[in-house]
Amino acid sequence: MDGGAVKRALTRMSHEILEKNKGAGDICLVGILRRGAALARIIAGNIFEIEGVEVPCGDIDIAHYRDDLLRSDIPVLKKAELPFSVSGKKIILVDDVLYTGRTARAAIEAVFSLGRPAAIQLAILIDRGHRELPIRADYVGKNIPTSRSEVINVHIPPFDSETAVKLMENG
Repeated sequence: MDGGAVKRALTRMSHEILEKNKGAGDICLVGILRRGAALARIIAGNIFEIEGVEVPCGDIDIAHYRDDLLRSDIPVLKKAELPFSVSGKKIILVDDVLYTGRTARAAIEAVFSLGRPAAIQLAILIDRGHRELPIRADYVGKNIPTSRSEVINVHIPPFDSETAVKLMENG
């Protein structure tokens, strides 16, 4: 996907979020660090352009909640924090690629450590398949079937100089 295709996908996802939630009323966006956080800010900007409403937006580091990392590999982290309360809100987790589902599971656990949201939804730019957990996205920019030997690289500022999605052979 080139920059234009990524922008169109994120714009469509923003409209779908507003449609499913009947506006921006009780939604909060939570970007999963790193690239999910940048995507959440883009979606929040899109929602502001569409509805004229500033949606609360925050970032969450899920490393402490991962079940596939050795505890010794995880840096010492403080408890998850967001600049708003999750209790009673519709939380929309945002990430770049959905693969095994383990990152999404960890993000859900991190959100529940902060309170009891009314609902949790998942917005993903790329769904590449190969799920290991029963997780599915509510909003998907693009489905890209892959083999396990392939990787999806999402390029987005401020981490990269371009906006693009690339399918690469691993190694």
